[in-house]
Amino acid sequence: MTEYTYTPLTGHPMTTYTFRIEVEPDEDAWHAYCPALVQYGGATWGDTREEALENIRQVVEMVVADLLDAGEPLPDDVRVSNEPLVSVTV
Repeated sequence: MTEYTYTPLTGHPMTTYTFRIEVEPDEDAWHAYCPALVQYGGATWGDTREEALENIRQVVEMVVADLLDAGEPLPDDVRVSNEPLVSVTV
C-alpha cells in the first residue's frame, strides 16, 4: 500500500484531531459540548441541533488552536491523524 502525505498550500503538514461531541435538547435550544475540552470552555448552544453542531465545531477549533499555540498537550482521548480525513454525521 502506498502512503501519501498531504501538504496544504502553506507548506505545513495537516493534522486532523477527532473529538467526541454530545448534543442534547435543552428547553427551547440545543446544548453541545466536547467532553474532552469542556474544562477549557468546550461547550456552546444553538437554536437548532444543526446550529449547535456548527457552533461546537467552531469552539473546538478555537480551543485546540489556543492549546497548541500555548504548547499545552491535548487530552488523551483525542484521536490524531497526520492525513486529511472527512467526517460525515448523518
